[in-house]
Amino acid sequence: VRIIGIDVPGFGVPTHAEAKDVLAGAMLRYARAEAQAGPVQAPRTGRSDKPTITLLGEMFPADPVVIGRMLEPMGLAAGPVVPTREWRELYAALDCAAVAAIHPFYTASIREFEAAGRTVIGSAPVGYDGTEAWLQSVGAAANVPQAQIDAVKNAMLPAIQGALARVPVKGRITLSGYEGSELLVGRLLVDSGADLRYVGTACPRTAWSDADCRWLESRGVHVQFRASLEQDLAAMHEWKPDLAIGTTPVVQAAKEMRTPALYFTNLISARPLMGPAGAGSLGAVINAAIGNKPRFDAMSEFFGSTGTGHASGVWEASQGVPRDRPEFKADQRRQALKLAKKRKAEEML
Repeated sequence: VRIIGIDVPGFGVPTHAEAKDVLAGAMLRYARAEAQAGPVQAPRTGRSDKPTITLLGEMFPADPVVIGRMLEPMGLAAGPVVPTREWRELYAALDCAAVAAIHPFYTASIREFEAAGRTVIGSAPVGYDGTEAWLQSVGAAANVPQAQIDAVKNAMLPAIQGALARVPVKGRITLSGYEGSELLVGRLLVDSGADLRYVGTACPRTAWSDADCRWLESRGVHVQFRASLEQDLAAMHEWKPDLAIGTTPVVQAAKEMRTPALYFTNLISARPLMGPAGAGSLGAVINAAIGNKPRFDAMSEFFGSTGTGHASGVWEASQGVPRDRPEFKADQRRQALKLAKKRKAEEML
């Protein structure tokens, strides 16, 4: 039994995704020390006979399989996904040709891979440009001949282009979330034809997210790292999108504005994003959501102001709809201001 101490203060690690990186980094450090000390347990399926590319960050279960198929013609294989399912997979993750930082904010884990002498590659094989650049970076890091890299591109890129063309996205979109894949989803939406105006992520900017950020900004998308709820809402109010993709409060605010909305975690990030499979995964759900605009208008007109303003919250039907009491609100506001002035005066004494 291994006991590993980690420091995850309640308000010191802003997102649960970064907390997973803290744990993964600590486990990699421990496993690296074990490997340096002597023989370690082999992977359950045995060591790969090809150089492997470790995949850093959680992703849809089908994505590692798709990535493996893209790597195979280059004489490479997809390695373990970190965070791993078993301890022994940590050794296999460290025993790689290069690391693909699919989630670029896993900085604690990246430090351990760099300490082990491994090259770390940013971005991911999403969309047309993203896949082309990623295959080139991976091939160069693993010393794959350029002819092999070009052969994989020639096989994959037309398939991705065809998938994007089959289900184009038409509409203005704002996007926000806290999973860490927001920039990748943003790239895929732009490649699909969406008029994407804003991408907000609760995760920080790192050197491995720069390529995605520059690509989005060059296409007129505002990218906000460490985005707050207020910034996400401000973007939605400014751009008035046909669809808002975001966190629970963003989705709630959008629907109050009669704007179709999708919860990022359950409905967007829980889909394949990589390669040809990812290229056609978002179009149908995005277009269906945008097409729901008339339903939101009809519901809003039917319910009117019910449950809003002074009538919001939970109240007993037997007592009727709560009455608006503006004079009571004004009185409470005056008392609060008076108390605040009194406290400030006492502080000056």
